[in-house]
Amino acid sequence: MDSLVQPHGWIALKLPSGGLRVLQVTPNTTISLGKYGSFPSNLIIHRPYHLTYELQDKQPDENFNRLRIVPASELYSDILSPDTSTNSTEGETPITNDEEDVENPLSTGIEYSLVDPESGAVVARTDRAELDASARQTLSTEQIEALKKDGTDAGRDIIAKLMLSHTAIDQKTEYSLAKYKLLKTKKYIRRFCVLPMDVPMLANWQLEKDATKILDIREEMIALLGCWANVHFGEVDQCEDAETQVPEQEHLRTPGRWLVVDDTAGLLVAAMAERMGILYSPDKEEPISTHRRESLDRLETSIDVVDPTAKLSDEDDDVKMTTEVQQQDAPDSESTQADRRAPNSDSKPRRNHSQPPFAQSNTLTLIHANQQPNLAFLRDYGFDINNPTHSPNHPLATHLMTISWLQLIQPELDNTYSSALPNVSSEVLRSWKANRRGTYYRKRRRWVKTRHIVDTTRKGEFSGLVVASTMDPISIMRYAVPLLAGGASIAIYSQSIEPLTALVDCYSIARRAAWVANPPEEAVGKTPEELEQWSGNDEFPLNPSLVLGASLQTSRVRKWQVLPGRTHPLMTSRGGPEGYVFTAWRVKPAEGKVEARGKARTRKRKVEETTKE
Repeated sequence: MDSLVQPHGWIALKLPSGGLRVLQVTPNTTISLGKYGSFPSNLIIHRPYHLTYELQDKQPDENFNRLRIVPASELYSDILSPDTSTNSTEGETPITNDEEDVENPLSTGIEYSLVDPESGAVVARTDRAELDASARQTLSTEQIEALKKDGTDAGRDIIAKLMLSHTAIDQKTEYSLAKYKLLKTKKYIRRFCVLPMDVPMLANWQLEKDATKILDIREEMIALLGCWANVHFGEVDQCEDAETQVPEQEHLRTPGRWLVVDDTAGLLVAAMAERMGILYSPDKEEPISTHRRESLDRLETSIDVVDPTAKLSDEDDDVKMTTEVQQQDAPDSESTQADRRAPNSDSKPRRNHSQPPFAQSNTLTLIHANQQPNLAFLRDYGFDINNPTHSPNHPLATHLMTISWLQLIQPELDNTYSSALPNVSSEVLRSWKANRRGTYYRKRRRWVKTRHIVDTTRKGEFSGLVVASTMDPISIMRYAVPLLAGGASIAIYSQSIEPLTALVDCYSIARRAAWVANPPEEAVGKTPEELEQWSGNDEFPLNPSLVLGASLQTSRVRKWQVLPGRTHPLMTSRGGPEGYVFTAWRVKPAEGKVEARGKARTRKRKVEETTKE
């Protein structure tokens, strides 16, 4: 993942209140933080992540807020400064200057002031006589709102005046005083931290926004699925090429192919792709094509705009695609053939429509129930499954394949798979119009892509199965287990425990023993290949000999408050479903009768001991 904030990338802004604001960084725009203010987006582009910024006041001749990077010494001054006690943060602690009246805290001679720890200057000062003893906080709501509108010194003035106007500040313990100042700082300080949009950050943000969209799956459950399914970088990518073809046997031996059933809008796919190293694009910035650069140059010479790329992004892509189709469909003239034979570093070789552009290792195959898969969260990482041509350099464009349940179970009923397009000669293609040729090429590419995905998926030999779905896990395992290789890992997530409990019972030791001792009549006389495809009955919904080590578990990470002298677990946490994970391993049943051989020495010793007695 990039270490710098990239244009048009997704980030998460952590606010002082603890909330997150997820947004896409668009150049030459304004980012609004609600009550905290706004700032130009260009101020954080190409800057490192995990920096804390502070919104400064507007200058007299400027109409925007500048940003100041808050150093670590200022953020952690309470911890790093040996002279600062636990009840002082950033020099905003009220201190008593009159030592004669310490015993009488309500005396009018006591004076409170705020001192800057770096310069030693007094920031603010007040006298107890000026405060109303009948009120805890003398500042009214109108006065606080007026201070917020002024917004001086990034909110620090409001915090200082609130502390000085509190009549019972001397009655607080050092812990309650620190907690009071922390609450006011979170409420009024104008700071934020820029964080990368990784999978844990996206999951936590979605849990607060709409947890049902991701099936209430927590960060620790996503980690369990990835660990138990052994999701990792499989092998060096081996993409198919027009000149190089890998035999089918070699294709089945390549590791790193995982089967996924995802109903979390792409969050599970993103988590697996992150572990496999194919979630983030390796290019820092997408190169601008020659046609796009010429269009921008013409626009800059004709009109004066601030951000020409934002206005030309959609139109220029359409013009570029139309130009490529026209160049591809136009008849080959002598000049065109000469230009094609001439070496050009900027031009790319023409793609062979008979070879799908998919990798053969380190891939993800998604099984979905709809006409199009729901992978909305992948857009946050620069990939759109509905329009992959907009991000051709993204790793998921060649490592993510989607297939529907209809194509997997009965592919002959799918129109895209069954309706084969005939091969048309080049002479006939030249006689067609450009629109007809473009339609033919588009349908041809879609048919070749669908045939490749369906055929390779039905051949099986996947390295693992990961499921997070509302479907019945028994129905998923009936068709997914035969596609797994021997020793493949299985990890299934469910919001409730009942479906997974029924699945564990299907692969229990008792059912497996009953299967071996008295197999059902429908399974008698069938080959191992036929038993793997067996649909099951009421007594045996699944073949219990195909899976071993079925278990059920759950985990919840509890948050702790970690402060000096006040470390304890939080008493309250987010509710919702607990979530459970089913784990198992795919095995190949042994053919023939299995017998145990050896000498029964233990039994012989017991007989001898009984005889001696």
